Amino acid sequence: MAIIEEKDKQVIQKRLQEMTDPVKIINFTQELECQFCRETRQLLEELAGLSDKLIMQVHNFQLDKDIAAAYKIDKIPAAIIEGAKDYGVRYYGIPAGYEFAALLDTIIEVSKGDSGLGDSTREKLKEITSPVHIQVYVTPTCPYCPKAVQLAHAMAIENDNITADMVEATEFPHLAQKYHIHGVPKTIINEDIHVEGAVPEFRLVQEILKTMEKKEWSH
Repeated sequence: MAIIEEKDKQVIQKRLQEMTDPVKIINFTQELECQFCRETRQLLEELAGLSDKLIMQVHNFQLDKDIAAAYKIDKIPAAIIEGAKDYGVRYYGIPAGYEFAALLDTIIEVSKGDSGLGDSTREKLKEITSPVHIQVYVTPTCPYCPKAVQLAHAMAIENDNITADMVEATEFPHLAQKYHIHGVPKTIINEDIHVEGAVPEFRLVQEILKTMEKKEWSH
């Protein structure tokens, strides 16, 4: 049974016409001991079938350990949205419900190689010169989560030092517990800065820049 309904396919196809260059969806999965792996793969394959510019690649997390390590994939189901290069855009867990809209937005931005961020945000992000890891914890039923995910992914597209993950909180309860995820969206920057709720561009940039300051203080 298809996950994407017929009535939605035309809308999605029209949206994907905004793509300029091909995009690769790289899915890491396995058959056993992974609650949403099968559904995630099916959803991504159905999506890839809606545009000639979407290329689907599937890797077994256990058997293709070298590839998983090269992309720093440490949990599944996982999906990388890769354009002309790997922008550091990651999805952990099924990008279903409200998150599907954010996935489409990110695919189009990756295709264009353009974050769509404001000029002042782009300028400030140039100050990021060392690795920054953003995790956005979400649930599929949260209407505010896609905005937070898309913003984090846009930052990753804009600056090669930033990687940004969507993490579906209910699929990774040990991480939700570790980072005290009691409400979503919640954004974790470099393990130690916690941002509650969906915040505007300037605020997320401020929080990212704090991680740079912390690094300077520690030296």
